[in-house]
Amino acid sequence: MSTPAPRPSVLFVCVHNAGRSQMGAAFLTHLGGDQVEVRSAGSAPADAVNPAVVKAMAEVGIDISAETPKVLTTEAVQSSDVVITMGCGDACPVFPGKRYLDWQLDDPAGQGVDAVRPIRDEIEQRVRGLLAEHGIPTAA
Repeated sequence: MSTPAPRPSVLFVCVHNAGRSQMGAAFLTHLGGDQVEVRSAGSAPADAVNPAVVKAMAEVGIDISAETPKVLTTEAVQSSDVVITMGCGDACPVFPGKRYLDWQLDDPAGQGVDAVRPIRDEIEQRVRGLLAEHGIPTAA
């Protein structure tokens, strides 16, 4: 009988933690269920999640209206196995031994829901790929 692999921990980081990282975390939570530990944060968090992002996620059945942007901490990075950066540049702390993925995605800040949809869909595809890479079946 094999021992189950420890649950991977993934941290999504962008500047404001109001759009891309929120969508990434929401998709990973939705698709990975409790097989993955998910966090998101921003190097300069906004006051609220982008309303167009909330609307775009609601269109695919994921409610993130209760989420709030969180500040990026050294502890969050240190306790994560995979750190996915989405345009936070030099503000993202780098620690040896961590796996970093830099997802180049358009920033949805100030964009309407029409501009957010393709970003949302790209994030969903990348999250599905990440789960497949780790051998984690998607819940949805």
